[in-house]
Amino acid sequence: MKSKKVIITCAVTGSVHTPSMSPHLPYRPEDIATQSIEAAEAGASILHLHARDPEDGRPTADPAVFMRFLPVIKQACDAVINISTGGSSVMSVDERLAAAVSAEPEMCSLNMGSMNFGLYPALDRPREWQHAWEPALLEATRGTMFKNTFADIEAILKRLGEGCGTRFEFECYDVGHLYTLAHFRDRGLVSGPLFIQFVFGVLGGIGADPENLVHMKRTADKLFGEDYRFSVLAAGRHQMPMITMAATMGGSVRVGLEDSLYDGRELATSNAAQVRRIRAILAGLSLDVATPEEARTMLGLKGGDRVAF
Repeated sequence: MKSKKVIITCAVTGSVHTPSMSPHLPYRPEDIATQSIEAAEAGASILHLHARDPEDGRPTADPAVFMRFLPVIKQACDAVINISTGGSSVMSVDERLAAAVSAEPEMCSLNMGSMNFGLYPALDRPREWQHAWEPALLEATRGTMFKNTFADIEAILKRLGEGCGTRFEFECYDVGHLYTLAHFRDRGLVSGPLFIQFVFGVLGGIGADPENLVHMKRTADKLFGEDYRFSVLAAGRHQMPMITMAATMGGSVRVGLEDSLYDGRELATSNAAQVRRIRAILAGLSLDVATPEEARTMLGLKGGDRVAF
């Protein structure tokens, strides 16, 4: 029988937001480590991690930067470390894979399809940019696409899944991505228990509407039966309403400054603040939160003693 406990994932920094948008967005390795550890102490079982240039906060895929915070986090807490293979939409697939191949983590994220990934509407809000790269990166998403071809996905599954024993947070930004995941399941390249992250509210993906969550879950039920667990992340102001709905439907939740910079109507002062907020909501719903070890069992992970950092 499936555990009904809720897994809290915290996406600590991402590559969507920029330092000018919030003074609390961590980008130096020591700040990423500190906020990750605080989020784990607050109740996050999984830490979804990107890296940023320590000097100006731009997204980076440099394994050396990752290694400035991964061992620190691992030594300080028991949370599952999940390294992004998404990086940012302007990185090559090889760049996006470099840190994960080096670290051989328990989990990695894996986007299940090529797509438009529009961040450029953030330019419409007047602000003083600290770095020239920030508006340039946002503008670049108007004319680029986030490349995740069938060949890319297959290569990642083989290099990290077969090669490193890593399991995946399958990020599905639309209904078609679920069918792509089923295709790889049918070919024997993935197997359960699958951990599927429904992603809502990104420009280019499915909208953050309750009806869409119901549709995504209904479709996943049809395709995967009992052999999967789902979690939900939603961008910006949609974060807490959508993940609360997910929890009431038997799903898990993702918070973090990658997905939203806010805690209520104010800027979140830390990732841990969002973890504490969703924990309070879950407690009010009489839902229990999974510990890291329970999450490992629920998701069939190899364990933190079998990583390369």
